[in-house]
Amino acid sequence: MTARPYPSLPDWQRIALTLGLAAAGALVFNLAGLPLPFLFGPMCACLIAALFGVPLKGTGQLGTAMRTILGVAVGATLTPALIAALPSMIGSVLLIPIYIGLIGLIGVPFFRKVAGYDAPTAWYASMPGGLQDMIIFGTEAGANMRTLSLIHATRVLIIVTIAPVLLTQFMDASLSHPVGEPARDLPWSEMALMVAAALIGWKGGEKIGLFGASILGPLIVTGALSLSGLIHHRPPAEAIYIAQFFIGAAIGVGYTGITLRELRRDVLAGVGFVLILAVLAAIMAEIVYQLGLAHPMEAFLAFAPGGQAEMTVLAIVAGADLGYVVVHHILRILMVITGAPIAARLMNVTRKDKA
Repeated sequence: MTARPYPSLPDWQRIALTLGLAAAGALVFNLAGLPLPFLFGPMCACLIAALFGVPLKGTGQLGTAMRTILGVAVGATLTPALIAALPSMIGSVLLIPIYIGLIGLIGVPFFRKVAGYDAPTAWYASMPGGLQDMIIFGTEAGANMRTLSLIHATRVLIIVTIAPVLLTQFMDASLSHPVGEPARDLPWSEMALMVAAALIGWKGGEKIGLFGASILGPLIVTGALSLSGLIHHRPPAEAIYIAQFFIGAAIGVGYTGITLRELRRDVLAGVGFVLILAVLAAIMAEIVYQLGLAHPMEAFLAFAPGGQAEMTVLAIVAGADLGYVVVHHILRILMVITGAPIAARLMNVTRKDKA
């Protein structure tokens, strides 16, 4: 396998090729009646193409814009009833710091001793935060950016692939839950407010340096509109499907240009780490369930170490308590993003410490 077996193409052609393959994947999955066709179809098509060296390219700001749809969807679930229920989540929320600590205590030695990474790469590869944030912080600390990208892409890929199987086979969940009402059934005034909330929240969040601005910004603005009684619905189903499409394609595109060496070293290390995460997540979810803090499905989704966007999609299609799941993921990512760089500096995690 080589990184560039195809002629160099302009960026716009690579993006067009990516979207075309993603659309073909979604069509095939949909015609075959496979689950989550708008997520898994694009993901599988782009992943296979990337592994064969096809020069794919992410959709940049367009892809980021599609994530705002999920922020709006979550924000629309913020109702007075949900706010009143927040104190009941305290018990499982307090387990998040313990969960993150265990991941770091096991993950860092794994990447140092087993995978042979240098200290900053091992540190940020083990942190279960947002992919982009971990890459940025890790690169600033001297970590290998490409390795971090592949490790976190592998984590998200495997979690997103395995989670639906576990939900349907062991928790009797159905992934056919309606993701939303069709656009024709929603008031135009509310959809206009959703668009405004998405744009204002996203760009406003970026200006103030909000982490995960494309999701959290729209979430906050839409939440305020929902609590004030101006929004009563989630975004239309068509918008949720579009968000799934771009998220699936982005996961596959993460493997563009991968080499055999990276496949053997980084992807295999990522697979090994996911197995560790799976055991820790299962233990935490079981504790939450046995303590009566949540139902099995919500406990599983809340502690599954996937990306915030991907877990939001799964929670929606599974009909889970979206507020409960998202609160736990936001806290996990917030703690990692704020705590990981501080802890790294205190522990002098730099490239000077070679593996």
